[in-house]
Amino acid sequence: MAHPYPRRTRAARPVIAEAQLATLEDLATGFARRSPDLSDRLLSRLARARIAPPRKMPADVVTLGVPATCLDEETGETRVLTLVPPAQADIASGAISVMTPIGVAMIGLPVGAQVRWQTRDGASRSLLLLGIGETAGVLP
Repeated sequence: MAHPYPRRTRAARPVIAEAQLATLEDLATGFARRSPDLSDRLLSRLARARIAPPRKMPADVVTLGVPATCLDEETGETRVLTLVPPAQADIASGAISVMTPIGVAMIGLPVGAQVRWQTRDGASRSLLLLGIGETAGVLP
């Protein structure tokens, strides 16, 4: 199946919205005791990220609260997922906590990126990001 966005073959440097940086840092710090591995992964991701002010934030990057259309490369299923703070998570409606393995893996990645993560039971998974925001509901 051809997709309108070419797959990015090298790891993309995450881009984090300046307005969301403090929230993400607070969430990671707050999860340090409960889930130290996830906390460390998110803090490491934030340290590597390019922090973008509002005028320079790319529209094609996964951020909190903005829907992202994703293709599950194993099942072929396409879903719209939205990263949210843990208190707002509702898996049935596609609202995924940023403080989950998939959430930490997705935040800051652009359309065309492959999202790879390990589930809590150790299984490897991957998604391809197809669209963000207004384009999220428009499937190719």
